[in-house]
Amino acid sequence: MSAAPAHAGAGPGPPRPGGGPVLFLTGHLPSYRVGAFARLHEREGLEVALFGGARRHGGPDPAVQLPFPARRVRPHELYGLAASGRYRAVVCPTGGRAALLAGWAGARAGRIPLILWASLWAHPRTPAHAFSYLPLRRLYRSAQAVVTYGPHVSAYVRRRGAVNVFEAPQAVDNEFWSAPQHVEPQLEDWPRQAAARFLFVGRPDPEKGLAVLLDAWARAGLESSCALVLVGAARGAPPRVPAGGPLPAAAGSASIHELGPLEPARLREVYAHAAVLVVPSIATASFREPWGLVVNEAMNQRLAVIASDAVGAVAGGLVRDGDTGIVVPAADPVALAQAIGRLAASPELRARLGAAGARAVAAYTYDAWAEGFTRALASAGVAAR
Repeated sequence: MSAAPAHAGAGPGPPRPGGGPVLFLTGHLPSYRVGAFARLHEREGLEVALFGGARRHGGPDPAVQLPFPARRVRPHELYGLAASGRYRAVVCPTGGRAALLAGWAGARAGRIPLILWASLWAHPRTPAHAFSYLPLRRLYRSAQAVVTYGPHVSAYVRRRGAVNVFEAPQAVDNEFWSAPQHVEPQLEDWPRQAAARFLFVGRPDPEKGLAVLLDAWARAGLESSCALVLVGAARGAPPRVPAGGPLPAAAGSASIHELGPLEPARLREVYAHAAVLVVPSIATASFREPWGLVVNEAMNQRLAVIASDAVGAVAGGLVRDGDTGIVVPAADPVALAQAIGRLAASPELRARLGAAGARAVAAYTYDAWAEGFTRALASAGVAAR
């Protein structure tokens, strides 16, 4: 299959110093990423190549025309693109082993800088990933620059030989997510009478820790006063638990309300009328939460946050225990139940944490994300500015 346009781009972007635009490789481009890529395109001029592969995010693909050139390709076609002489740099993610190697080899053949976009802060422990450890470590050392999600990833790649490291902080559309929401959600099964609503937003996959949260919810004993609201999974779908693990006793409790997947405007209403976001992710052999953008979204609506120490937003410094949230050990339902009970009993603590989180997340913008890549490109001598 030859490379085919995914969406026709709008606008040529800024002037490009010799070598054309920046070729940005990524498996998928969910809707919540489009604004960040658009801001980088305004600065640097992009062409995005979407090579597909496994999805590890919950967002849909964009339904509208992308504001930058993009094409869908097969992984092996990335070599020819990168080596074509049409681009002044290539940005490669650490996901997609065949795509990563093709992009790296093409950049070398084309004698243009390779910028590695790194998300790992712990290498996966599956047999398949064992074969990628040494090649990826070589890439950390050989890339002209490495761009990371935050200081936790920066520390990881530096320990593996990366020397020219820049940070592009994870960002959402803060203006959209912080807009006031005065009308309570008009949704079936919305718990209007609950004294406090605790919120989980994510897939029901084992690494998201939903089974741990359901266990903790039963231990917290708040069924008669508070509600646990689940967003993201299809309604009625049980949480996926680690192999051999039991389904938590709380599953099916009358205090648990399943809303299913929600489009962003509806989810924003839910954030605005919830009290606490819980992000109970756990580390598995194949995955550790790189960040957790639901944290950014919820903080924009001044929610208090409980997150496990397996969440990138904790390791990266956005969620700080006792300051912008409460941090608990991953896979520890007792500690999580205690944190839930603590926030259920203290509206004042919820308000303080929510206000501090809103102040902290204001710095995590699309401009800051794009600036990280501009600095990396400038270090290689190919930035547009």
